[in-house]
Amino acid sequence: MRHLNLDQLRTLVTIADLGTFAAASQALHLAPPTVSLHIRELEQRLGASLLERSSRGAVPTAAGTLLVERGRQLLKDADDAEEQVRRSAHGLAGKVSLATSTGVLVYLLPHVLARLAERAPEIDVEVSILGSIETVARLRAGTLDLGIVALPQPSEPDLVLGPWRRDLMLAFIPPGWEAPEVVTPDWMAARPMVANGSSTLTQKLILGWFARAGLQPRTRIELNYNEAIKSLVSAGYGAAVLPAEWVPEGAPALGPDGMPLAHSPSNMPMQLRPLDPPLPRELALAHRPEGRLDAATRQVLETLRGFASSM
Repeated sequence: MRHLNLDQLRTLVTIADLGTFAAASQALHLAPPTVSLHIRELEQRLGASLLERSSRGAVPTAAGTLLVERGRQLLKDADDAEEQVRRSAHGLAGKVSLATSTGVLVYLLPHVLARLAERAPEIDVEVSILGSIETVARLRAGTLDLGIVALPQPSEPDLVLGPWRRDLMLAFIPPGWEAPEVVTPDWMAARPMVANGSSTLTQKLILGWFARAGLQPRTRIELNYNEAIKSLVSAGYGAAVLPAEWVPEGAPALGPDGMPLAHSPSNMPMQLRPLDPPLPRELALAHRPEGRLDAATRQVLETLRGFASSM
């Protein structure tokens, strides 16, 4: 059995709205015989008269009125579906899953999402807080579209790792401690530390910084929540090394060398110092090859890249 033809249905609705076959023919840019054929085939398919014709025009019958009412919604749904597919194909709509760390989510990602909302407000980004190792695993399994991960990462044949940001790690020091202008591994190794979990890439990066000086840190406690680490630093429990995005609100801006551009306010909950030698933390955008990404995911990826290049 043949289904309703949307073109024929649109012709019926247009006649009902405009009142004559001639007006519908002009509005739809169809020849008058084509308009008549649409209605005739529609009536034959449904086995019902849909229009009452007279010298003054045409009005829907009871059956025609019912079909016109339902037809309006069907045509609207069809138009909406067509527009959504078109917008999705151009990267203007869709759903994208992205995973990143807490710090990136809190301090960097809101700026990216604000830009995306201006460019493509109908793209929904579902954000998960995951470590870099789990993010890569989910990308490999195909349950994630994009990830922001810390480097280095092992080579993955089906994944692309593109550089995104390069930030300096900083020393976070309790407010009551006497601290040098620049913190070295020797100075830090002689003091208690609050550290990230040993399985995290951030902590492996920090351990490598100490190891290159032939040292190991004096870790008092390991946590995987940087806000808690900052609270313990403020309480004098130990110092920490954290990425620059965890700098407290109200702290002076940092120069490219990690040095504060002004003195910290006296009410700052901790002291901030650059490291010597510097310790960069590199972040990458992880995803499947771009040829396998849908348009919405490519749009988010381009927005992330644009944000990094503007910083």
